[in-house]
Amino acid sequence: MKKLLLSIIAAAMIIVLGSCGSSKNVTYLQNLDSISLAPSRGLYDAKIMPKDQLMITVSTTDYEASRPFNLTVHNSLGSAGSISSGGGSLQQYVVDNSGFINFPVVGKIHVEGLTVHETEDLIKSKIQPYLARTENPIVTVRMASYRITVIGEVNRPGVIPVTTERMSILEALAQAGDLSIYGLRDNIALIRTDAAGEKHQVRLNLNDANIINSPYYYVQQDDVIYVEPNNVKAKNSSIGSSTTLWFSFIGIATSVASLLVNILKD
Repeated sequence: MKKLLLSIIAAAMIIVLGSCGSSKNVTYLQNLDSISLAPSRGLYDAKIMPKDQLMITVSTTDYEASRPFNLTVHNSLGSAGSISSGGGSLQQYVVDNSGFINFPVVGKIHVEGLTVHETEDLIKSKIQPYLARTENPIVTVRMASYRITVIGEVNRPGVIPVTTERMSILEALAQAGDLSIYGLRDNIALIRTDAAGEKHQVRLNLNDANIINSPYYYVQQDDVIYVEPNNVKAKNSSIGSSTTLWFSFIGIATSVASLLVNILKD
């Protein structure tokens, strides 16, 4: 009886120790102290892509001179059902599939692949001929929020709004509640859609600090991040009801064996 009890305890310890053996795979950026972050030096500038929404304002010393370039949307109704004559909100410009926006007075402007600052300079050069020589317009371009999707072994999977021009994959996973203990940190799947609408997949290793130097460190519009389950989760998901009953039986048998050993001792 004692040999049976010891065998069960030994088997349980082997399972526990085996699970702990993979704990090193849980740590992020393990080699951070031994790599150079020089390749990541410099500020990240997001590039404008088709389907992006841009908020554009033009300011001049003469309000009337800049007004044709600042279209507004009046979305409120008066008491008689007519459109209100209030100031309204600035219209957003959607980048079409060919990378163009249709800007007032000027017409179509190709902005795909440009940064926000490059777009500001381009629009300024386009509207300058329509203004007096003394006018020095200020053009401000902002990218509206977009969405990415985080699924798999994270604590809060779902669609995440990105309200800034720069969000890293680590920030995105933090927004999703971080990876669960069952998530594979060294094999994150990132599915990205390029400017031509074609989808590409890359694999990222969060255990390796070199991810900070990766061109995929910052997320882009419509990115999908998938965290795969590790072997422990995969095996657990395959356990059927009969296996669960066996575990229950073993637990009861262990308790009975322990009780018998104590009785025999007495």
